[in-house]
Amino acid sequence: MFSRALRPIATVAFQNGAKNFSTSPEMQFKVMVAGAAGGIGQPLSLLLKMDPLVSTLALYDLAPFTPGVAADLSHMDTPSKVLGYRGPDELPSAIADAHVVVIPAGVPRKPGMTRDDLFNVNASIVRDLTQCIAVHAPKAMICIITNPVNSMVPIASEVMKKNGVYDPNRIFGVTTLDIVRSRTFIGQINGVDPKTVKIPVIGGHSGVTIIPVLSQCKPAPQIQEQAKIDALTKRIQEAGTEVVKAKAGAGSATLSMGWSGAMFTHSVLRGLKGEENVVECAYVKSDVTEAKYFANPICFGKNGIAKNLGYGQLNAYEQKLLQIAMPELKKNIEKGEKFVK
Repeated sequence: MFSRALRPIATVAFQNGAKNFSTSPEMQFKVMVAGAAGGIGQPLSLLLKMDPLVSTLALYDLAPFTPGVAADLSHMDTPSKVLGYRGPDELPSAIADAHVVVIPAGVPRKPGMTRDDLFNVNASIVRDLTQCIAVHAPKAMICIITNPVNSMVPIASEVMKKNGVYDPNRIFGVTTLDIVRSRTFIGQINGVDPKTVKIPVIGGHSGVTIIPVLSQCKPAPQIQEQAKIDALTKRIQEAGTEVVKAKAGAGSATLSMGWSGAMFTHSVLRGLKGEENVVECAYVKSDVTEAKYFANPICFGKNGIAKNLGYGQLNAYEQKLLQIAMPELKKNIEKGEKFVK
């Protein structure tokens, strides 16, 4: 009974639009996780092992116990094959023929650190991983979780450009956790199941660049006072710091990020297999605003971004948030581009 009770979790975990899964070989994909032994990588890999669209799960990390993580997950009674790879020499094999590469690799935030403080270490990691992707899986969808996302996506883009294989429709900054948090907080306020809440979060993935578009939320948040709207907005923007402080130096958001990363990856896979109207917010190359990269709802397809849906109508408060975010966002983007150039 216990085993049977657990099996529906795969459906629950990917409930956002996940219907009529096909398990035929042509509808399954190789997903590679870079940083699979880390705090985000392990729960992310656990959830991806449960995804019926994943036929091969390649786990890569520098940690010596990475093959052990792969062995552990391989004992789960789901059909996907799990392979473990450790160290730079094995990275090309891990990446080869991957349809999707998910990158949570990097150092986590500690109390007092901003995402920008992580830049120097994490920038080198993303640069080197993307270089290998450019050579061994240039058509892969690249899903970047590593912070600061606002700078890491431009880094990956510049590396792909240098290798002559750049496709802006295949590189994504994963901002799903901002949406997940928004749904959770609004669900609590409204007293409803968070899964029923639909809200776009636009801009970027740090501090003031995170802009929850509460005016477009359905159902609308049951708060009218501007002070409460401002407090909710700030909580969403600083939710990562909330977790860092609560963990008291033991790490940052790992479990909720693993959940969010798996949901995003599943949406990418649904687009790859030809489903229509698969929509998620993501931080991508953009001409929607004056910033070169911007997060807003996009529609996935067989070649990555099928359509950028923009961000619709903003109220006066949200327009002000966008004005505040823009200088920070452009600074983050420029920092990433300069790192590669």
